[in-house]
Amino acid sequence: QVHLVESGGGSVQAGGSLRLSCVVSGRTFSTVAMGWFRQAPGKERQFVAAISRSGGSTDYADSVKGRFTISRDNAKNTVYLQMNSLKPEDTAVYYCAASIFYYSGSTTSYNYWGQGTQVTVSS
Repeated sequence: QVHLVESGGGSVQAGGSLRLSCVVSGRTFSTVAMGWFRQAPGKERQFVAAISRSGGSTDYADSVKGRFTISRDNAKNTVYLQMNSLKPEDTAVYYCAASIFYYSGSTTSYNYWGQGTQVTVSS
């Protein structure tokens, strides 16, 4: 059984920073690509960032490029999302996800999901 557990969410003022973490267990971490998604109330889940198995390739949604950075530490079974210059529109529940196939911006590419962590950005 594969488990993903996110942490690091919270409340911050606009312009602030947060670092999300997601620890994966139950599968060799280096065999899965990882992604971060977010979902605001009343909206569909949307892609934020993704990273390949080795960490050598990344992809970002246009709305977060230049502000967010995804990274992974395969020795710690952990993927991170560093979020800087946060805006109120970044407010959402953030989910990490693992794919046994390829890193992607599509939710359908991911096999396993965490429970989510709330990020609230106030103006």
